[in-house]
Amino acid sequence: MSSRNWIEFPRVEGETSHQAHADLPAGTYEREIGRDGFFGPATHIYHRHMPTGWSSFEGPLRPRAFDAKAAAARSSEPFKAVPLLGNASCQISIWSCAEAMPHLVRDADGDLLLFIHEGAGDLFCDFGHLAYHEGDYIVLPRGTMWRLEPASATIALLIEATNGSYRLPERGILGPHAIFDPAALETPRLDETFRAQADEREWRVRVKRRGAISTVTYPFNPLDAVGWKGNLCAVKLNWRDIRPVMSHRYHIPPSVHSTFVADRFVVCTFVPRPIESDPGALKVPFFHSNDDFDEVIFYHAGEFFSRDNIRPGMVTWHPNGFTHGPHPKAFAAGARAAKTMTDEVAVMIDTRDPLDMGEAAQATEDRGYADSWKPK
Repeated sequence: MSSRNWIEFPRVEGETSHQAHADLPAGTYEREIGRDGFFGPATHIYHRHMPTGWSSFEGPLRPRAFDAKAAAARSSEPFKAVPLLGNASCQISIWSCAEAMPHLVRDADGDLLLFIHEGAGDLFCDFGHLAYHEGDYIVLPRGTMWRLEPASATIALLIEATNGSYRLPERGILGPHAIFDPAALETPRLDETFRAQADEREWRVRVKRRGAISTVTYPFNPLDAVGWKGNLCAVKLNWRDIRPVMSHRYHIPPSVHSTFVADRFVVCTFVPRPIESDPGALKVPFFHSNDDFDEVIFYHAGEFFSRDNIRPGMVTWHPNGFTHGPHPKAFAAGARAAKTMTDEVAVMIDTRDPLDMGEAAQATEDRGYADSWKPK
């Protein structure tokens, strides 16, 4: 995130805690109002009532939840993946593929990030061969030729950085090996499996540019590299290689879980971690008004400790502009310190620009989701 000359003048008024997200005044609920996601200036307000304790929520700003897995339509064509949410900088889709792609594809509109929700198989691309399985992120640089050969039915979340690219987040004082060691990033190999697929039959390459598809036909397989050198290629990272930053005394904002950064959005990964053990520390996400970013979470596995009735394969979308946070049941469980570890795995996409919702997402929407914050 770029630095700005914000108008900053920290003050304290009335009854507050000494430290954000810890030792709240008795009988209060903390709400964070922040800018630039969790990177800018912020104020913490202490309320007598739960900030999400609304009795009704009407209008297009309401929080949304839908079943992305149920929305997926099976196809061997990634450009026919089902659109879920999108804006000019970020397109989020769900793709179900059960058989080998009969042709190659290239995305000329931006870098493409795949998150493998289910399945396993082989990916072939300009740079060689990668085996993939559940829980893998695969970054495909803009213009990369590629195809999948699933060994088992594959469901993947596709996140396109439209007219942009993916980078690794700044780690600052954590050091270059925090969160995950860059050495954990796997790159394709020009192995025997890759050489075996380089046949002499006719191959088509479907290229997407500005959303339109062109087809280029070759009398041979263009994935025929015998070598390459450089520092640009496809990379793979499994969520199990991520080692989350945490503090036993302070609930750390989700920005510290950033995995990939694009021009107008960030991709974070929530993985199992110890829950805060300090008696005064919040043990669930804090209530917050993230007024600059839309927040999207794809739920991959485990029990989602801040949400009720959310299953793996579902997506929640919180448009910028309203206060949100843990559901009442989750907040109460956190206060009891009933658990010492989380077991959730989820992908969060925070976008600087508002998102639009696709028809398939609306068709699988849980329209009662906004009511899940009502006091029980």
